[in-house]
Amino acid sequence: LRIHPMNEFDRKNPEKFGPASPSAGQAEPASIHSEVTRTYLEISSLTQLVPGQPPSVSATLQRIDPCTVDTWRALYRQIGAPWHWHDRDAWDQRSMAAHLERPEVRVYRVKADLGQVWTDDVGFLELERHSDGSIEIAYVGLDQRVLGQRLGGWLVAEAVQTAFAWGAVRVWLHTCSLDAPAALPNYLARGFSVTRVETYHRTVSLNS
Repeated sequence: LRIHPMNEFDRKNPEKFGPASPSAGQAEPASIHSEVTRTYLEISSLTQLVPGQPPSVSATLQRIDPCTVDTWRALYRQIGAPWHWHDRDAWDQRSMAAHLERPEVRVYRVKADLGQVWTDDVGFLELERHSDGSIEIAYVGLDQRVLGQRLGGWLVAEAVQTAFAWGAVRVWLHTCSLDAPAALPNYLARGFSVTRVETYHRTVSLNS
């Protein structure tokens, strides 16, 4: 989400990580230390893909080529901030630019018809090709404004189809328990299989 997104990507309520309100005289904590479960999934053939229901709005997935650092960061913040995407916050401009210039990395945005407003920043996808021929769905997610429009299943299916069209021998991703409750079921419903599960500890900011 990472992915995850993308998507479908209605993420956690921060309140579940601590008391609903601090005790009298205590400052509300800015972060908490949480145990997180990370699940790795893969799909090894396009024939295993199970498309979701058609979205309730017209949408397209478009590659951003070239993708500038500013464009990538804007999408990363817009789509990922509610879901605590912070793993690339520490990347400087040079490192981020070098990553985006790699031929093994492709970035996409979702355009959706939202009635009277056509906006081209309602979804985000990053694919990365690895040396073994696999393609990772590094990031996938949707803007809060379009949740409930059945775009989650559509976006994951589009990501898988795009990856196999690029020549993937398999497509994989990982999601975690900080993602929306709907994320993992969505991947499983699209035909992904679990390959590995691990746990780790992470400090989660309650202000992001």
